[in-house]
Amino acid sequence: MSYKVSFIGLGVMGYPMAGYISKAGHNVTVYNRTKSKAEKWIKDYKGQLAETPKDAAKDADFVFTCVGNDKDLEEVTIGKNGLYNSIKKGSVYIDNTTASANIARKLYTSAKAHGFGFLDAPVSGGVGAAVAGTLAFMCGGTLQAFQTAQPVLAAMGANIFRAGDAGAGQTAKICNNMLLAVHMAGTAEALQMGVNNGLDPKVLSEIMRKSSGGNWSLEKYNPYPGVMPDVPASNDYGGGFMVRLMLKDLGLAAAAGAASQSTTPMGDQAYALYQQLRDSAEDAEDKDFSSILRVFQ
Repeated sequence: MSYKVSFIGLGVMGYPMAGYISKAGHNVTVYNRTKSKAEKWIKDYKGQLAETPKDAAKDADFVFTCVGNDKDLEEVTIGKNGLYNSIKKGSVYIDNTTASANIARKLYTSAKAHGFGFLDAPVSGGVGAAVAGTLAFMCGGTLQAFQTAQPVLAAMGANIFRAGDAGAGQTAKICNNMLLAVHMAGTAEALQMGVNNGLDPKVLSEIMRKSSGGNWSLEKYNPYPGVMPDVPASNDYGGGFMVRLMLKDLGLAAAAGAASQSTTPMGDQAYALYQQLRDSAEDAEDKDFSSILRVFQ
């Protein structure tokens, strides 16, 4: 079945995500703050261009957003030209931004009052999974909205989870990314200590990968240059998931931890290490987060 879908925010994640929706046969209208990027998307895929988020959402069955932060999200939803001013009753709005659980709950309450569904559905897998169409979606919202959105989410992802009610998707995402930061930092620390003691990083990586220290950072995204050919570490840490985005997520995790009186010493240490990395060089925050290895060198 073909749906009318709007996608707002064509960054490194949103651009291929919207493309997969179009390739699945849906009628896609896009909006991006930088219009030239939206115009390029139209050339690459089938779809229409909207001048504002409000225009994009009009008459859509599903509306997606993938923007930078809480402030950006408020602007494209409840702002003057936001999508909440035109989205029709009975549709479903799905937000893929990594934002706070508080803004997710606020948007859900407003959506409910206006008669349309809402899911906070941040994604995991990075740019590579977005390009491959194999993202994981962590959704918060009603079961009805979750089930209704399944066909369109399936065009972009391989794993689609409902974490709970509104805000639960955002909470799951920051828990995941806090853990990601912890095991990436720990992996980098261990590898550098091995190299400092005369070990080959490739050999050590294989040993740890097959042993009790095995983890995603070792298996899929090794932080040591030259160990894996197609990861940012072997490209001067270019591309991938930037340090500044990891810092945003760790900041959200720190705030959630403080609000819930959670004890997060490892998350706090990872946050401090990434702040140290950011301050180490002018371009450090635009490098991939696996560049945390440089803190240990």
